[in-house]
Amino acid sequence: MPGFGAFAQVARELRRDVAAARDRDPAARGVGQGEILATWPGIHALLAHRVAHMLHGAGVRVLPRTISTLTRTLTGIEIHPAAQIGEGLFIDHGAGVVIGETADIGENVTLYQGVTLGGTGFATGKRHPTVQDNVTIGSGAKLLGPITIGHGAKIGANSVVITDVPPNSTVVGNPGHPVRVDGRRAEGPDADWIHLPDPIAEAIQGLASRIGALERTVAELSGEETDAPLAEVRPLRTVKGPNPAGG
Repeated sequence: MPGFGAFAQVARELRRDVAAARDRDPAARGVGQGEILATWPGIHALLAHRVAHMLHGAGVRVLPRTISTLTRTLTGIEIHPAAQIGEGLFIDHGAGVVIGETADIGENVTLYQGVTLGGTGFATGKRHPTVQDNVTIGSGAKLLGPITIGHGAKIGANSVVITDVPPNSTVVGNPGHPVRVDGRRAEGPDADWIHLPDPIAEAIQGLASRIGALERTVAELSGEETDAPLAEVRPLRTVKGPNPAGG
């Protein structure tokens, strides 16, 4: 059975988790550590996981999975006892978050509700993502397979990521595409999910412009006149509005 040192490590990790919630959750402003510990479901899930992970590592059978199942029922967050989770993880709201058995999460990572760190089949061995330090993963994002999410990356809401993500990049879309925001990477633990680029619309816009240029060239060579307007690709969503990052 685990000794005093193992429980002391769980207590130290829990303090970092509570500090992360205070630092990164706007709703925690002015809230004491005791209230966060008592009422934040992400903290409850992490505490239960750290105890279950300690017992799993000590070779205890049944009890770790029982703790994981009860925690999922109470918080809506499912974390396999074998998953490796570094210090300072913040799970915001948390409903629907799933973290698989071979997932490996670094330090100071932020997950929003509905995030899945899952597998892609029935293969054994490493089959879940590795998330390096200081990564932010938006609501509903799905990260599937033994991929690596590089240090400081931002994953946009509802993105589906099935390939490695370079460090300090921002990923949007399905499948996920690494992009930059205004020529630079998004800074800090929050990302401006409203104003992220749309790489698919940009690609279609480029094709439409190219087709228009070819049509004009053909008309000039054939001696015909064309007054056809240039093709226009309108984004499916608005890009106006305030930056919601941090709120």
